[in-house]
Amino acid sequence: MPSNVHYQRPEDLPDVVPVFPLAGALLLPRGNLPLNIFEPRYLAMIDAALAGDRLVGMIQPTSETGAAPPLETVGCVGRITEWAETGDGRYHITLTGISRFRLVEETTHGTPYRTCRVSTAAFITDFEPRRGENDVDRAAILETLRAFTEARAIEVDWDDIEEAPNEALVNALSMMSPYGAREKQALLEAPDLKTRAELLTAITEIDLAGPDGTDITVQ
Repeated sequence: MPSNVHYQRPEDLPDVVPVFPLAGALLLPRGNLPLNIFEPRYLAMIDAALAGDRLVGMIQPTSETGAAPPLETVGCVGRITEWAETGDGRYHITLTGISRFRLVEETTHGTPYRTCRVSTAAFITDFEPRRGENDVDRAAILETLRAFTEARAIEVDWDDIEEAPNEALVNALSMMSPYGAREKQALLEAPDLKTRAELLTAITEIDLAGPDGTDITVQ
């Protein structure tokens, strides 16, 4: 979903953002990530974000042990574009991605949630919607997606997929893909849309090969 606020350059974003470390979660520019918030520290984070600029940084931890595990060096900042209370102490939110960032340092603000100083300067192209779409091999993406959905007996709305622009298609499929944290991080850090599409295709083809090395193909 679009945001009413348009960020056009790195300077439009703050240097320090609250971060939500979540393994296996992937947010990409202009992608929409639904989240179910229930831990008290993250409920406090969402309250603070809603009272301010509604920005939250998504980043993966490098391990899942300890109260404050180390973080990856690259994440993505998003804006809360949907928010609802559930009545049982949880929030349902949707983050819409703005730009990837590099983690500069973790900061201390006396909050129950973590905050980080970040830089989006290395990802200036993230602020350009649909950049690199013409370089994407759309046919290869669709062929691999068809093989995956048929192998897993997944129903999809092909009319919507056919109508989706390349950026929306590649990023949505990357975010929804059922792969692990390492694969999601690699998709996040892909330098451009073409590389992300090629990486997603390669990961999916490896997954389709199966443990016995037998390729699953669609004729």
